[in-house]
Amino acid sequence: MATKNPSYTYMRSQNVTDYPNNNTFFLVWNFKENVTPSKIQAVFQRVCALVINLNNSALDRFPNSRASCVMGIGYEAWIKLELPKPLPKELKKFEEIRGIKHTAVSTPGDLHFHIRADEKSYAYDVANIISDLMKDIAQCHVEVQGFRYWDSRSILGFVDGTENPHGQDREYFALIDEADPSYRGGSYLFVQKYIHNLDAWKELSIKEQENVIGRSKEQDIEMDDQTKPANSHSALANIGDDFKIVRDNMPFGSVTSNEMGTYFICYASTFTTVEKMLTNMFVGNPPGNYDRILDFSTTVTGTLFFAPSIDMLDSFSA
Repeated sequence: MATKNPSYTYMRSQNVTDYPNNNTFFLVWNFKENVTPSKIQAVFQRVCALVINLNNSALDRFPNSRASCVMGIGYEAWIKLELPKPLPKELKKFEEIRGIKHTAVSTPGDLHFHIRADEKSYAYDVANIISDLMKDIAQCHVEVQGFRYWDSRSILGFVDGTENPHGQDREYFALIDEADPSYRGGSYLFVQKYIHNLDAWKELSIKEQENVIGRSKEQDIEMDDQTKPANSHSALANIGDDFKIVRDNMPFGSVTSNEMGTYFICYASTFTTVEKMLTNMFVGNPPGNYDRILDFSTTVTGTLFFAPSIDMLDSFSA
């Protein structure tokens, strides 16, 4: 796969191509129905300015902390806020993808905040500052505090994100280019919250777990095509070298309640790539041959957002 011309200049993008940090807050907010559109607009403008300010401040105060906040806007919020038309070409309300056994559910979301920092204190402060401003116009329906687990493993014990692109390819697959020139530098942001059935997972032998994932557990080596089960996660979630996304998944959970999971988050230059991956996983390829990991991991959310460029956020701000 040929990368784009290295001389091509994107609009200033939000920090969508960075690698996962040690600590993350994921926040999904929905606008309150009893708040006037003018008030929602006014606070939204302040939030856009705040996100830019927080990112600039992080670079000045903690240049080595890799701290940032990425803001995404949902389809219905885009309409309500009367943001530019035509909309980004593939921004829409995510529709559930239903297979014979498992469903990628669709849940509402107006604004999404992806807050990253190696230092948990800073991530908490940013989440708190944003929440103080948002609470007057919206309710937070999803709050997940993610953490780095060993060498970027999920709670299932396998390395997560091995197929992520690197180098210039991260921009190629994450950022919109001249294919949608009004939204250059932006990115489609898709999220799902998965809850794992760890009791059932732990009943499997390591070999059985490896067959579910399609990789070795300890060394993270992908099975060859002759060995890898057709319904393994790596066989169905990876749809080819020309169709990649930038994943920033993080584990989360409560040990005592046994509610452990993975917050799946990805940035992509085209949402159709994400839809193809999800269809492979939930419907199956061929249909019925669904991703076996879904027998142990259940989606409880699923929402599409658009992360505009910094320049566009600035144009929205007050």
